[in-house]
Amino acid sequence: MRSRTLSLAGSTVAAAVLATALLPMTAAQAAGSTPKVTKATKDAFGRVADNVLTDRTAVLVGSKAARKSLKPTGGVKLSSAQKKVEDGKLSALRATKARLAALGEAYTSADTQVTVDSTKVKGTKATVKITERTTLKYKKIRGDEPASTGFEAHHQLTYTASGGTWQLTAMKSTDGGAQRINDPAVPAADAKLSRTPMAVYQAPKAATSWPAPSAPKTINGGKYNYQAMVAYTEKYWKNYNPAYRKYNSLGGDCTNYLSQGLLAGGWQQISKVTPEEYDTWYYASNGTADAWIGVNEWSWFTQTAKRTTPLANVYQMDLGDVLQVDFNRDGSKDHSMMVTYRSGSGVPYLTYHDADTYRRSVASIIASYPNANYYAYRT
Repeated sequence: MRSRTLSLAGSTVAAAVLATALLPMTAAQAAGSTPKVTKATKDAFGRVADNVLTDRTAVLVGSKAARKSLKPTGGVKLSSAQKKVEDGKLSALRATKARLAALGEAYTSADTQVTVDSTKVKGTKATVKITERTTLKYKKIRGDEPASTGFEAHHQLTYTASGGTWQLTAMKSTDGGAQRINDPAVPAADAKLSRTPMAVYQAPKAATSWPAPSAPKTINGGKYNYQAMVAYTEKYWKNYNPAYRKYNSLGGDCTNYLSQGLLAGGWQQISKVTPEEYDTWYYASNGTADAWIGVNEWSWFTQTAKRTTPLANVYQMDLGDVLQVDFNRDGSKDHSMMVTYRSGSGVPYLTYHDADTYRRSVASIIASYPNANYYAYRT
C-alpha cells in the first residue's frame, strides 16, 4: 500500500515506500524488446498510479507540489498521450475547484493510498488493477462542516512496453455511479429503457440554488428512524454488508445500498404483486424487486406508493433523504445517494456506493456535474 499526504504547504510522503533502482537496459531492451517484469517493476506500476491520483487530488487541495506523475518511477513512466490526458483532467479539476469555492467549499489536506490488486502481463501489455482510498479534510469555512469526506475506488491501468521501458498508456475506472471527487465527470449516454412503465409518477427536478427555502423535517419521533438509516449507511459505505448481494458489476450497487439503509430505518417491504408495474419493493434470496435495485424504478415506486415526496431544492434535504441525478439530462436517472449528515448552515452530505463514498457534500456533486438534472426526495 502506498500513501501520499497533501497539504497547502506542499506534498509529503505519509508512509515509506520502497525505493526502486532504475536498472540499466540491456542491449536487447534498448533495441525495443519487452523489458522483464520483476517484483520491482510491479511495485513501480503501483507507485506511478499513486503519483497520478495524488496529482489529481493535489489540484483540489490547492497544493503547489510538483507533478509527481511526470517523473519516471522505477523505469516506468507516463506515455506522451497519457500525459495529455492527465493534463486535461487537471485543467478540468481546476475548474471544479473554482466552482466549489463559489459554493463555499474547500479542502485543507488530502491523503491518497493505492493498493495493487492484480497484475497480468501478456507480451508487451500489462493490465494492472488497483484500489484507491482517498480522504480529504474539509476546510472550516462555515464552521459546521464534517471533519472529512472519503472514497474507495477501483481502476484498471494498461502499461505498454516501448523502447525498453514500460509506459502507462490507459487508465479507467471500473466503478459505476458518480465520478470520484478527484476525477472530472464525463457523463456517458444511458442505455435506453426497454419498455415504458404502465403508470408512474415522475419526480419533478429540484433546484440547486443556495440558500434554499426552509423545509424542516421531523427527525425524532417521526414515522421512520432516520438515525438508524444514517447509522447503517455510514457503517457499510466501504465494507459491504455480507447479508446482501452486490450489484456493482450489474449496473451499480447504489440503489441496492440505498434500499438497505431505508429498510434499516423502518421502511416495510412489499412483495405482493398487483396489476401495476413497479409496485413492489423487496429483497429476497430467490429474487429482488426492480424498485429495490433500479434507480428509475425506485423513483417510480416511491412516488406511486407515496413513500417519498419531492423537494423543490437539493439544499432542503435532511437526514435519510435521497438525491438522484441524471448526469447527462437524457431523462433517465443514473445514481442514488442518501443524506447522512447535514450541517447547521443547511448543507447536506451524501454517502453512497459506486464509487463507495462517505459524506460528500451536495456542493461537490453540483460542482462536478453543473449541468445535470437533480431530484431530491423527502423520505
